[in-house]
Amino acid sequence: MINGRIIAFFFFSIWVNAQEEISVSPAMEVLKDFDKIRDFTLSESGDEAYFTIQSQTEEISVIAQSRKGKNGWEAPTLAPFSGTYKDLEPFLAPNGLRLYYVSNRPMNETKMETKDFDIWYVERNDRTSDWSQPINLGAPVNSENNEFYPALAENGNLYFTCDCPTAIGRDDIFFSKFENGKYSEPIPLSSNVNSEGFEYNAYISKDESYLLFGGYNREDGHGSGDIYISYKNSSGEWSKAQPLPLNINSKYMDYCPFVDETNNIIYFTSRRSTNPNVPIESIESLSKFLDIYENGNSRLYKAEINIKMFIE
Repeated sequence: MINGRIIAFFFFSIWVNAQEEISVSPAMEVLKDFDKIRDFTLSESGDEAYFTIQSQTEEISVIAQSRKGKNGWEAPTLAPFSGTYKDLEPFLAPNGLRLYYVSNRPMNETKMETKDFDIWYVERNDRTSDWSQPINLGAPVNSENNEFYPALAENGNLYFTCDCPTAIGRDDIFFSKFENGKYSEPIPLSSNVNSEGFEYNAYISKDESYLLFGGYNREDGHGSGDIYISYKNSSGEWSKAQPLPLNINSKYMDYCPFVDETNNIIYFTSRRSTNPNVPIESIESLSKFLDIYENGNSRLYKAEINIKMFIE
């Protein structure tokens, strides 16, 4: 009988060799006028999206939303719970009734001083209802350290980034099990995922069979920051993470993955550029370059890829 790991390696090799066939395109044309866009989450129905819009210095960081109508994605609007503090990294729960995000908002609205970054959420009764006031997820997930980029499996298990003292490296991916209506004490994932460097921006599949995350300046990477994948085996162990192929990854910073599992589309953020590295001959040529989508600014992209076909 052929070993499942050999089959997985075989398919992964095909995937890497076929990287030229992976076509990457702008995720949402209605966002092209914003210089710094990152993070993306999509409803199960595919017609409600949330993302982060920031100023270049990140002094302003808000969560915006867009609806998909008959003529495509509508112009973004500010999420009703965002705009006063630094808010980022939204994640819409699979049932669409709770949206998790990160904020430095104070615990008490009467005190205007901000705190460290925590995971917060808003909730609603149905998709036509208004979002609630923000609610802090609380301990043991939130702490005196920074917590970032929440992602939930369908069973409620939580994966997030933390610069906690228990981390293997600088920033690590942590896991907290949701059981009996409560979250367990978070633990870092193994060294098959985490390293002594930076791991961040995890996306967990709904069935927890695979994990996507960002890794910074790894030896096996394609650029400064790359998107990696790890699979969970039948024993609950994570495989040694591998970078996604080129076209999704690039020599530039690629991060913040999200997967539309229904339509096999990966969304991600990238600072890629088509700069030909030739002198700018005029203001007109400079303006033309700055007007293109791949101009080195943080932008949202998408690509069709069936990640599950590579699971052993």
